[in-house]
Amino acid sequence: MKVVRTKAELRAELAPARTTGQVIGLVPTMGALHGGHLALLAAARERCDVVVMSLFVNPAQFGPGEDLDAYPRDEPRDLELAEAAGVDVVYAPAAAEVYPEGFATTVEVGGVLTGVLDGDPARRGPEHFRGVTTVVAKLLSSTGPQLLFMGQKDAQQAVVVQRMVRDLDFDVEVVTVPTVREPDGLALSSRNAYLSESERERASAIGRALATAARRVADGESLDAALAAARKELEAAGIEPEYLEARDAENLGEVESIDGRPVLIAVAARVGAARLIDNVLI
Repeated sequence: MKVVRTKAELRAELAPARTTGQVIGLVPTMGALHGGHLALLAAARERCDVVVMSLFVNPAQFGPGEDLDAYPRDEPRDLELAEAAGVDVVYAPAAAEVYPEGFATTVEVGGVLTGVLDGDPARRGPEHFRGVTTVVAKLLSSTGPQLLFMGQKDAQQAVVVQRMVRDLDFDVEVVTVPTVREPDGLALSSRNAYLSESERERASAIGRALATAARRVADGESLDAALAAARKELEAAGIEPEYLEARDAENLGEVESIDGRPVLIAVAARVGAARLIDNVLI
């Protein structure tokens, strides 16, 4: 496994693969790798000749007062896990390499996609997704992959990146990999490291709430009834969600019933110091 720190090194490392027509896959991460990341890497290893993993805590997607400084970082461990997962190239740049002095360009997906759920101005806001799309656009430009792997846990992020790829004609397929969960249903997340033992137990209610909602819909109940049941599950654990909403899974528009199109039930909630997001696709 080769670790590179600059765009020039990355392009030079990938030039032979590009020349010979090998399939390059990119897995963007902010490190603190867990089983969810490893599932992305496994999916990339299965489909690609060359697997590139980026390792970069992107300051542009953190707002004022968010956990940029506290975000867990352990590069030696991440590199060890990446190598064991079969990664060929790790791109681990410094912030100044990604955002050099005088950097003044952003990539922004407008409209509903970035204005609801986490993009609601009362929550993380659309500027969060502007930070995501800008850095992903730069990674795609530097890497030139045929496949880009993202996690279903970050469903809104994946939908936003899909739209950016479509609108800007990036020649890449976005592959969304299912959420990986603990046995009790808690979605794996780097921010789970913030949870105390008792908070970890309470946080498992988020996965149970989503499973309850999905089960209620499968049993023929309305979306409203399913959301009410999910909210009750959260309340029993002392969790007040920032949002718990049903959205069209493809355009994030409002939905009132199941009408044959896929529906995303998404939730965000604070448990202790951790802000956790999760979702279920129906």
